[in-house]
Amino acid sequence: MGATLTYTEIELVQGLQARDEKIFSYLYDHYSPALYGVALKIVTDEASAGDVLQEVFIKIWRNIDRYDASKGRLFTWMLNIARNTAIDSLRSKAHKLDQKVQDVTSTSLMYEPQLAVHLPVDHLGLTKVIDGLPKDQRIIIDLAYFKGCTQEEIAKVLEIPLGTVKTRMRNAIIQLRILLKQL
Repeated sequence: MGATLTYTEIELVQGLQARDEKIFSYLYDHYSPALYGVALKIVTDEASAGDVLQEVFIKIWRNIDRYDASKGRLFTWMLNIARNTAIDSLRSKAHKLDQKVQDVTSTSLMYEPQLAVHLPVDHLGLTKVIDGLPKDQRIIIDLAYFKGCTQEEIAKVLEIPLGTVKTRMRNAIIQLRILLKQL
């Protein structure tokens, strides 16, 4: 068995500043579990935590020149990046939308006893029809009709004016009528 290669903090910083991919790989291998744990604690979703971790390492790679050893250790700096990135992810429009939007292809209605009389959307054949809408209209239809959001709630979630929500909703309904007539 060979000796395990280790680096000092100074060597890690110098290697990262020199854009040494071997050092970066070492950093990832040795620090990603701890940084992933921080992200997972904040976002509470494994897939989102993985996305945050990837973004954290991109930020470390791009911003290593901003690291100041006089202000703290490298690990502490990286933990702060992980924490802030995870918090930013929670605050992002995409995360808010993920929390509100129920996937149109979901069969969750089958498993909710109070809604057992409803068929999954796929059985109604609406998935193909709704997929024919532009993305901005499809999102509004998903939120309004499948998640039960009001137009005001949609405006808040998407961070767009209420008038825009109403216009997109009207245009989506007109487009759906056209698409349904073609069936």
